[in-house]
Amino acid sequence: MATDKPLAGCRVLVSRAKQQAGALSSTLKHMGCEVIEIPFIEIRKPSSYKPLDTALQNLASYDWLILTSVNGVEAMVARMAKRKIDKAALAHLKIAAIGPATKAAIEKQGFTVTATPKEYVAESVVNMLQTRVIGKRVLLVRAKVARDVIPRELRKAGATVDVVEAYETVAPKASERRLRAVLKSKRKPHAITFTSSSTVKNFVGLLGLRSARAALKKPALNRGVHSASIGPVTSATLREFGLPVDIEAKSFDIPGLVSAIVAHKQEIS
Repeated sequence: MATDKPLAGCRVLVSRAKQQAGALSSTLKHMGCEVIEIPFIEIRKPSSYKPLDTALQNLASYDWLILTSVNGVEAMVARMAKRKIDKAALAHLKIAAIGPATKAAIEKQGFTVTATPKEYVAESVVNMLQTRVIGKRVLLVRAKVARDVIPRELRKAGATVDVVEAYETVAPKASERRLRAVLKSKRKPHAITFTSSSTVKNFVGLLGLRSARAALKKPALNRGVHSASIGPVTSATLREFGLPVDIEAKSFDIPGLVSAIVAHKQEIS
């Protein structure tokens, strides 16, 4: 096997939304991996833009803006353009990004990121900000369904936190048939990537809990379909459903996930 193709012979199912699958898929392919793209998440507009519009019209009243995903950044900027709100309205804000991809998306829009945690999970955002937001007004822009760790803990720390939905995620109905077909085929994936708790929940939603557990059950040691988790929060969600955590990234981002898949393959080869 060529050293520059450490994943030659591997098949990995990438479950990210269509808009986000590119970076992970291209990296895996570059390493010799066969990629199967079946999104477990579809990004949709929120049922109402009123809360987001209200917050955007009152940006001057906030001290901090927290963004927890690339989707949130793109949805917020698109809505600002739609409502003809100048980007300069964000100039006074201190902006926190949950990780490097979100930070890059914010900077691409011309904004400066004040803070990014060392570990890309909600708990690290809280640890990073809790002494900095005392008595401050914070705007958290996120998906409709998300963990409440950040608003709950920052409020305990003495901040006023407004949470607004910029988008929502749903399980694509078309993915159910494709997912079932792939898992029944002779060329089923060696691993399925889970890049958020939502991907886990939607995997279970698409298959049903019994079938989801059966899909990840190993017929023998190091054989079968392995779960590849981006980090501890996603892993915890897998375990909540009684699903195994076979591979877990040490750095909670796409490069970390790819490195973990490579390390696992080398370990079992």
